[in-house]
Amino acid sequence: MATVVAQSHYIFGLRTGVRNNLLYFDEQTIIFPCGNNCVRYNINQKCQKFIPGTERSQGMKALAISTNRRYLAVSECGEKATITVFDLQHEQNRKRKVLTGGEIPVDEFVCMAFSPDSKYLIGQAGGPDWTLFLWMWEKKKLMATVKTSTSGPISQVSFNPQDNTQICVSGNGVFKIFRYAGETLKQSSTFKTDAHNFLCHTWISTEKVVAGTETGQLMMFESSRLRWEINVASVQKVKSQSEKQDSNEPSSALPRVTAVVGYSSRLICSAGPGTVCLFEKIEEEDQYKKTKDIKIPPEAFSNDSSSAEHQEISTLCISPSEETLTASTDRGQLYSIQLSVVELEKGDRAHFEYLSQSFHSSIVTGLSTCIRKPLIATCSLDRSVRIWNFETNDLEMYKEFQEESYSVALHPTGLYILVGFSDKLRFMTLLIDDIRTLKEFTVRGCRECVFSNGGHLFAAVNGNVINIYSTTTFEDVLNLKGHNEKVRAIAFSADDSRLVSCGMDGAVYEWNTLSGTRESDSVLKTCSYTGVTISPDAKTFFAVGTDCTLKEIQDSQILREVPSGDVVCTTVAMSRSGRALFIGTSTGTVRAIKYPLPIQNAWLEYQAHAGPVTKMIITFDDQFLLTVSEDGCLFIWKIIDKEGQGLKREKELIYAEEILVTKSDLEEKNKMILDLNTTVDELQEETKHQLSLKEMTYKEKINELNEKGLQQISSLNAEKEVLKTEKEKQQAAHVKALSEILEKHDKELQDMESTNNQKLMLEYEKYQELQLKLHNVQQECEQQLHSMEESKTRALEEMMQSYEAKLEKKMKLLNQLQDESQQQVREFEEYIKQEEVDTDTEIHDIRTKYEDNLREEKRANATLKVELDTTTKSFHGLQMEIDNRNLEIEKLKQEVQKLQSVIKSLENDITGLKAAIRNKDGIMQDKEKSIYDLNKKNSTLNKALEVMKHRAEFMEEEIAPKENQIEELKEQMQEMEGELKDFHKTNTELELKIDELNLKLKTKDKEIHKEMKKVQDFGVLVQRFKADLHTCVECIQDPKRLKDNIRELYKCYVHPSDVVEKVAVHTDMQRENSRQREHYEKIITTMKTQISRDASVFQANNTKLMKDNVVLMKEINDLRQELRTLRTQLHNYESQTNFNKNIKGSASTRGAASAGRAGLMTEQSFEETEKIIQFQRLEIHRLKQDILGQTPTSRTKLPPLAN
Repeated sequence: MATVVAQSHYIFGLRTGVRNNLLYFDEQTIIFPCGNNCVRYNINQKCQKFIPGTERSQGMKALAISTNRRYLAVSECGEKATITVFDLQHEQNRKRKVLTGGEIPVDEFVCMAFSPDSKYLIGQAGGPDWTLFLWMWEKKKLMATVKTSTSGPISQVSFNPQDNTQICVSGNGVFKIFRYAGETLKQSSTFKTDAHNFLCHTWISTEKVVAGTETGQLMMFESSRLRWEINVASVQKVKSQSEKQDSNEPSSALPRVTAVVGYSSRLICSAGPGTVCLFEKIEEEDQYKKTKDIKIPPEAFSNDSSSAEHQEISTLCISPSEETLTASTDRGQLYSIQLSVVELEKGDRAHFEYLSQSFHSSIVTGLSTCIRKPLIATCSLDRSVRIWNFETNDLEMYKEFQEESYSVALHPTGLYILVGFSDKLRFMTLLIDDIRTLKEFTVRGCRECVFSNGGHLFAAVNGNVINIYSTTTFEDVLNLKGHNEKVRAIAFSADDSRLVSCGMDGAVYEWNTLSGTRESDSVLKTCSYTGVTISPDAKTFFAVGTDCTLKEIQDSQILREVPSGDVVCTTVAMSRSGRALFIGTSTGTVRAIKYPLPIQNAWLEYQAHAGPVTKMIITFDDQFLLTVSEDGCLFIWKIIDKEGQGLKREKELIYAEEILVTKSDLEEKNKMILDLNTTVDELQEETKHQLSLKEMTYKEKINELNEKGLQQISSLNAEKEVLKTEKEKQQAAHVKALSEILEKHDKELQDMESTNNQKLMLEYEKYQELQLKLHNVQQECEQQLHSMEESKTRALEEMMQSYEAKLEKKMKLLNQLQDESQQQVREFEEYIKQEEVDTDTEIHDIRTKYEDNLREEKRANATLKVELDTTTKSFHGLQMEIDNRNLEIEKLKQEVQKLQSVIKSLENDITGLKAAIRNKDGIMQDKEKSIYDLNKKNSTLNKALEVMKHRAEFMEEEIAPKENQIEELKEQMQEMEGELKDFHKTNTELELKIDELNLKLKTKDKEIHKEMKKVQDFGVLVQRFKADLHTCVECIQDPKRLKDNIRELYKCYVHPSDVVEKVAVHTDMQRENSRQREHYEKIITTMKTQISRDASVFQANNTKLMKDNVVLMKEINDLRQELRTLRTQLHNYESQTNFNKNIKGSASTRGAASAGRAGLMTEQSFEETEKIIQFQRLEIHRLKQDILGQTPTSRTKLPPLAN
């Protein structure tokens, strides 16, 4: 583990593209995503706490906070989409639960919402399924799922604020309300919303929902009905009609309602770029009326003041006390406004203010810090340069430019700044409220620039060359050449004597900043380096690149490599104490590694950015690590040890407070102060006078009000006394009425009791009499029952005797009747036999007749079946032909699409070739200029070196064949241009052929439409035939009617000529189809062969161009080397001639004795010069042989094109 730890300290930025990316935790704290973290920002204290994202997360998609503001849900996408729920009341924001789609595959959750009691959570999955999940999140229990859409995206989901079971879903052509019942989500209400794209919605009551659309409409729905609708676009036009008349700008698109929020009896929604509308409820009607517009103010230091106003509102959020409205935009900015201020402001407009400060809205390309001040400088592709203070965590200065900025460097004093723009490199001064240009350098697209630690030099990268300039004189001190491709990173050593550079050619070079020589190098062609740093002792370098390793380089050798897994490292930085290394990765994470490098891969990894880390730097005192990324965020990390303490400083840094101010600015500000003081004095006098006048008027009003109040009090007292008297009278009358009612009630009670007692006595006497009567009746009944039983027994005995006698008589009758019945049965059997014989003969005759009839009917049915089979076969054949035609048409369309894609690719290749030719034309011009310069220098050398005429003639002979070679190369270029023209001609011919094919396709489509019409007519005929057949089937029991109906059917629908014609047409259509198919196949084969030929020609031309380019570049390099050798020889010759002149002068002044010595010296010097000339001739001959022997092969790496 590393001994040094990085702890998140502060973050500048907002992550866009996250749904609901601004939330209120309490009245002073907001939550928003930044990088791969969620930030808890206290507005009053200006401090931050962080909730890091999960490891290997591919980005946040949505946020949601519970209604009790205790839990935060974060949706992230990765290998599996997850929703993580955090406990915000815990000190370290403890992770509570992680929810997934379970067995259902989910790539992302686009939006979420908590239930009113915070027990349930809904999550809307993305396409193509668009499934809505309902969880009981504390138990990780999936309650129900439902598909909410088939095609369009879903923008928002929400719970009813009073009902856990009711859910609203809105999106493109979707506005549905679901109800949870019986472990399923069922759609409870339907709305006709196919034509609208709903971007947001909000509940304003338990039954009412307000939704905003892409076309600027606000709609209020209640119980499956549209209750109210307003178009924000029309309101905006009416409000800003006068402004539009003044401006000559074209009308913009319809404003989109991207966010809507309701509170108390009001409604707030976005109304297009940079505008928020405030609506108030009309009390009598169930509608809303627009009252005010809230606008995003223009930027103070921007070139385009309207750029801020064109931002689109992505999220609106109201504080828990409903006092503050905050908004986030699609450019990563946060704004806020007090709603009480909006109500108090006059007019129909108010303006937002920045919630904290302005952030970058695009990729941050540059990062730098200084020594004497706690400042950070950043630049971005949003054309802005910003100066931050890492002590106060504020934005010190901000300015926008007209060009994109690629690199930035702060001077160690913090008073100057160097910015590399797309057109120039500018040296600027940091004033109190402005950044002004001091000097411009012609370095285009400078991707790297850095000041030396002493501040006396600065280095700037110009393609593959590093230019070193003086800060005081702005002279180009050194040009460091050696990289073959673009330089990606440079760094000065602590004493500024060394400079380390790395490039995309896989080279790491160490340069001497005094002499410009290369001290050491390390080349690894398999890796293109992206970042480099140098140790405090300037002996070892650390480089990272595309091969996913950290390399430790010392003395031109790679000592150690630390693999980083599958993650590409983009930047590297080392602390000035040399204790730790920090690495930025392409996934946005930051890694801390202790130094010396461990044997095992041991590092600490921190979740930081949502994109690749572009730059990384450590402050001079080793207290803070600064990182920027493609997500537009700036992270400030506190560097501490394991015990949580900051790193020990060698010396306490005292930051300077001086600021550069120009004399004109000072004079203007002094004048402004004097003017303001005078205006303040005048205003004070005016306010005093106005206050005295107001006091007088207020006193008069108070006296009037006192008098009116006293009069009202006296009138009210009189009324009070009158009311008291009336009250006493009414009380006395009420008491009398009560006493009378009570007396009446007592009398009535007594009378009722006496009458009731008498009635009770009478009823009791009647009851006793009835009991005596009942007893007597029971005794009489018992006597009668006894007598009745005796009489019944006697009657039964008599009846039994009589019935037995009757039974005997009946048995005798039965025997006689049985004998008679047997005789009758015998007679009936004989009669049946005779009848059976007769019926058999009749049945045989009838059967023969019906069998003959059945045979005839079967024959007729068989003929009809054959006819039906022929018709059905012909119908199926036509259907098959139609299907085959459709398949052929689809195949032809696919082939046409393929051809179009091939043509597009060829067009892209042509544009690329054109661009390459333009670049090569520019290169050729540069080469011609260089050749022209060389010719000039050769002529000057010929004039100057009269003594070396033989050598000059020899050099002229050498230059002449090279000029011939250059002319030959020009001829080759002209030939290539002719070949390009031929290639353009072939392309035009191909386009004409494609047009012909499209025309043929259109004719085929017309023929298919005709065939489809014929098929439809045939279908109508078949339906009619089916109906007639159905009528025939009804007469199946009547053979004659059935036969007549079938004959009529045959006459109506079948003709012998039709059958013959159909067969002939069928064969003709097949022949025509086969002929056309063969024709199209031949055309397609010819097109493919032509395309393959063109591709081969293009490849040959491209390889030829590349080879010619290689030869030209090598010849130019050889010419440069020859120029250098000529310069050295010229310098040696001049020094030799000066030496000879000095010798001759001394010889003339001296005597004859020294003349002999001078003659000897001159002879020796001439011999030495002749030796030097012969040696140089041999060297030139050897170089020529080397040039002739070196020919570029296909495997050799080509030199880079000059920018």
